[in-house]
Amino acid sequence: MAETTIQTQIRAKLYSADIARIAYLIGVDGGGTGTRVVLADLDGKQLARGAAGPSALAHGRPQAWDAILQAIDDAFAQAHLTLPALSEIAIACGLSGVNNAQWAAELKALNPGFALLLTETDAGTTLIGAHHGAPGAVIALGTGSVGEVLQSDGQRREVGGWGFPVSDEASGARIGMRAVNYLQRVLDGRAAGSRFADAIYAHCGGDKDAVFRWLAQANQTRYAEVAPLVFQHAAESAFARDMLLDAGHEVEAIADALDPTHTLPLALCGGLAGALLPFLPEGLRQRVRAPLGDSASGALILLQQHLRST
Repeated sequence: MAETTIQTQIRAKLYSADIARIAYLIGVDGGGTGTRVVLADLDGKQLARGAAGPSALAHGRPQAWDAILQAIDDAFAQAHLTLPALSEIAIACGLSGVNNAQWAAELKALNPGFALLLTETDAGTTLIGAHHGAPGAVIALGTGSVGEVLQSDGQRREVGGWGFPVSDEASGARIGMRAVNYLQRVLDGRAAGSRFADAIYAHCGGDKDAVFRWLAQANQTRYAEVAPLVFQHAAESAFARDMLLDAGHEVEAIADALDPTHTLPLALCGGLAGALLPFLPEGLRQRVRAPLGDSASGALILLQQHLRST
């Protein structure tokens, strides 16, 4: 079959970079809860998606590569394709923690053999995916949280994203941490018991010693695993509902900092975006629109843009 014009252009770029064997493109979205990848051919046609465990760089750079490679294996299996040598793959990774220069350098140094590796923050690839590269703002709400805006003049700016536990407002990790703090207050007698508290207690082991053991091992991911209990009990528990309303106001503060004039399109992305929508202030709910694509798709767009401009 004859190559398309896009394939021919990309092939020419690859030859000039001495990586002409590339046959596949991969976009990666890696966070504190999971890793999602999209597998595409040189035209950018999506062939399959894959998933694996967390690849946030805060959990370790070797661990990030382990998760990314597992997700890639899954994508090739879903596409019913044999995994080729990594030297035949170009990859762009949008990862939590890439804004830490040392972590990013360590990740690149551990490249297991990909012909081309691009790195970007997961917020950056979420922004690209949400508006297909056009100006706009995005707030990613998952295990962590961060906002990013691409202005009409091409400038990009980030709000939040300082990392857990000092930042990540309105994230699953912060919501879960507040829920565990509420449980501590109930166990101390500083707050009244409830079915909401009982659910958190059971999740953390069901007795006080187990809660201490749970806390000793708690990290961003484990706190985020508590967040679904907050949503499940919001209708019956004022404590749970107030936590989510507070998170909604944090989202509003991020949105206003990103775009004070409220003139750019705004998308909410991430695993908590839909669940938090009912708890946003009314004015913000009216501004939000669905993203055009996700972070993995944004990483793929970033990779294609790089190949065409090299």
